Amino acid sequence: MLALKKLFLIAAGTISVGLGLMGIFLPVLPTTPFLLLAAACYVHSSPKFYRWLVTNKLFGKYISNYQEKKAIPLKVKITALILLWTTILLSVFLVFDHWSIRLLLLLIASAVTLHILSLKTLEE
Repeated sequence: MLALKKLFLIAAGTISVGLGLMGIFLPVLPTTPFLLLAAACYVHSSPKFYRWLVTNKLFGKYISNYQEKKAIPLKVKITALILLWTTILLSVFLVFDHWSIRLLLLLIASAVTLHILSLKTLEE
């Protein structure tokens, strides 16, 4: 059972790294949450993969900035909020007709906005 859990966490971490990598290039995918999920999966399953992730030239800064400093650059904050609200508002006005789904999307976007704004701003 323990080996199966370890294998599942490594697979989930690897998928999360892939999604995080795609998020660097695709603005609709958030990079940092996927990399944090990957780090959490790897820390509980493979010290080797975790070490690779947090020391990686491409990924390491996303994780260390969030874990150690609870901070993100201003450019990332602005980009994240613009993309978040653009996709949420498009969904609310063009995709969903039911008021409860619209309300739920707006509440989620508001909570994510509060979280992003609560993070410290990194000096670049």
